[in-house]
Amino acid sequence: MARQIKAWCLESGFAGARITRPELPAAAAERLCAWLDAGHHGEMDYMARHGLLRVRPAELVPDTLSIISVRMNYWPEAAAPAGEVLEDATLAYLSRYALGRDYHKVLRNRLQKLAERIETNYGSCGYRAFTDSAPVAEVSLAAQGGLGWRGKHSLLLTREQGSLFFLGELFTTLPLPPDPAQDAHCGRCTRCIDACPTGAILPGGEVDARRCISYLTIELAGSIPLPLRPLIGNRVYGCDDCQLVCPWNRFATPSGEEDFRVRHGLDRAGLVELFAWDEETFRTRMAGSPIYRIGYERWLRNLAVGLGNAPGSAEIVAALTERADHPSALVREHVGWALAVQKQKLAGSAGLGVSCATGQ
Repeated sequence: MARQIKAWCLESGFAGARITRPELPAAAAERLCAWLDAGHHGEMDYMARHGLLRVRPAELVPDTLSIISVRMNYWPEAAAPAGEVLEDATLAYLSRYALGRDYHKVLRNRLQKLAERIETNYGSCGYRAFTDSAPVAEVSLAAQGGLGWRGKHSLLLTREQGSLFFLGELFTTLPLPPDPAQDAHCGRCTRCIDACPTGAILPGGEVDARRCISYLTIELAGSIPLPLRPLIGNRVYGCDDCQLVCPWNRFATPSGEEDFRVRHGLDRAGLVELFAWDEETFRTRMAGSPIYRIGYERWLRNLAVGLGNAPGSAEIVAALTERADHPSALVREHVGWALAVQKQKLAGSAGLGVSCATGQ
C-alpha cells in the first residue's frame, strides 16, 4: 500500500513522496521553544500562539497514524535569470516561487485528489491535507521521513532539486510503514549563511525572522527597520539569495506545472512600472497570486524601499513624489525615506560632476 501511494503521488505531479510517523523527537520541541524565547519569530504571533502544537502533529489531527510528505518543484520555466534581475537595481526582484499562481491551492487540490484515490482503492479513512496552512513542522517531518535533509538555511534540501520546491502533507489514519531519514549533505559549506544580505541565518540551521528579507517584505505589517532598508536592495517580495548560491540547486530543473509559469511579466518588471500601479491594477493582476496576501499598502511600502535603493534618478524622484501624500502613513513614511535617499544620491552625483569638470 505504501509503495502504491508513493507511486500515485508521482502520477499526481509531485516530485517526491515519503511517509513518516506523527511524532517528532523531544529535541524538536526544545529547539522551537528556544527559537520563540529568543524572539526570532518577530511579529508572527501565531507561531507563539500555536506553541508546541507545531511539533506535535498527533495533537493537531487526533487519530493520525501516518503522514505522507510530498514535494512539488516550482522554479518557473522561461523566467528571467534571477542573478541578472538582482544585479539591475532598477528592476523589482520577486521570489521565484511567487511569479505564478498561489501554490496553496495547487498542492491542496492534488493532495485532496490523492486522498480520494486512496479511499477508492483501500476504503474509507480519516485524512487532512496541509501545505503551509496550519501549525505543521513541514521541514522536520519531511526530513524525518527521508524526503530530504534540513539545510543550514533551515529549508529542506534534496540531491535532485536542491530546495526549489513546495512541501505538502497528508495526515491519515492508515498505519503505513515509515521511511528512514537520510544523512545531511551540507558538509562544511556555509555559502547560504555568507550570502544572506541581512545576516539572518544563524548557526544550527535557524533563521532570525526579524532580519530575514522574506519576513520583512511579506510577514511584517509595519515599518521596515531603517538599518535594514539599504540591505534589502531591489528585493520587493521575498528573497532567494540563500538558495541561489546553494551548490545543490545546480541540479534543480524548472517546473513543468502550468500554474507556476510567470504571470504579467513579474520576472523582470521595473520598480517604477510596478510603483505606478493603482490599487485596482494590483488587485486584478495579483488575483490568484501569493503576493495578493500582503495587500496594496505593503506592496507600495516594499517598492518604495526598492526605489530608494536604486541608482539616483529624476524619474524615480518623480514617481516617489507622486506618492508623497499617499493616504497611508506607512506608505508616506517609506516614500519620504526613499525620496531623501534619492535626492542625496542626485546631489552627490551633481557635486561629483562639478568637481570633475573643474578638475578640483
